[in-house]
Amino acid sequence: MKYSIKPLPPKVDLETKAILKKAASANRFLAELKGMAETIPNETILINTLALQEAKDSSAIENIITTHDEMYKAQLFEEMFVSASAKEVSRYADALIRGFGLVRKNKLLNENFILEIQKNLEQNDAGYRRLPGTSLINEKTGETVYMPPQDYDTIVNLMSNLIKYMNDDKMHDIDPLVKMAVIHLQFESIHPFYDGNGRTGRIINILYLVLNGLLNIPILYLSRYIIQSKGDYYRLLQNVRITGKWEEWILYILDGIEQTSKETIELIVNIRKLMQEYKQGIRTKMKKVYSQDLLNNLFRHPYTKIEFVMKDLQVSRLTARRYLELLVSHGFLTKEKIGRSNFYINAPLFSLFIGEPIKVQETEPIKTINPDFSSR
Repeated sequence: MKYSIKPLPPKVDLETKAILKKAASANRFLAELKGMAETIPNETILINTLALQEAKDSSAIENIITTHDEMYKAQLFEEMFVSASAKEVSRYADALIRGFGLVRKNKLLNENFILEIQKNLEQNDAGYRRLPGTSLINEKTGETVYMPPQDYDTIVNLMSNLIKYMNDDKMHDIDPLVKMAVIHLQFESIHPFYDGNGRTGRIINILYLVLNGLLNIPILYLSRYIIQSKGDYYRLLQNVRITGKWEEWILYILDGIEQTSKETIELIVNIRKLMQEYKQGIRTKMKKVYSQDLLNNLFRHPYTKIEFVMKDLQVSRLTARRYLELLVSHGFLTKEKIGRSNFYINAPLFSLFIGEPIKVQETEPIKTINPDFSSR
């Protein structure tokens, strides 16, 4: 299906009564999440752990499937990735964190940053699509459901307009969360890259929230919500293209922001509670070993190793090993082995991130067909 993408902003009133009501609720919970994040003493704890969780969920939307165990091991042992999927998930987390660093430092989200994010995801310099032939098809039926712009100049012009729209509030004076829904649909419709469009678009979502001060750090991720409602996600994207009616799509995104904010607030509360338990326990049982840096190390990543402790605490290998073995003996960590290397698991933290299994709705998968490029 051909769809003629119009430059932004849309020429319709997007702030209907229903949208304004839902936006107020979503903003309230997002603000609560922003405040809750500040109760964790070291921001890298949330940035690292939640970025990995998002990397796993966002990649799963593109059928890049890995387990939590594989994902965490991939972060520990870069030289022996458990699977190709774990490697891709690790790249996603790196791209997200790098993109956050660029936006935080420069206070804008420009073309070079978006190209850099996609490059880190796909490990190539292909840039915007130059060859025609890209289409999105239904994997079950083989039917073409959507054809994005095919020529390079159109893609460049539409992306330039989109990037200006992201950074210039005067172009469209609407609630930033409503604007985020518009940005996401426009980016996915342009589909500017041969590969990595979905994952790049989901990174842009969180960076836009940071850019607008709605969050200080990237901790709200919609990928799990999209997985749980995958059929609605694709249906509503396509419905805007076909009908030009935005309300249902925007309400879907706002509901995702609200639900995900609530879930992330609960997760942070549980992390904070567990950190406090570990702090009191280590101080009681291992008073001479306790330090805030050690506590941070145990919560920055559910899996740790001697080298991480050496770096974070500036101690020798012998001292780092002794600390970890003491933590194991007192029940704070469990010890595992891969090859000749030991690693140590904060099992309660690991359990928080596993949560309940995600039930993926039955839906007809959408696949991107690219000329001479593998699709994802």
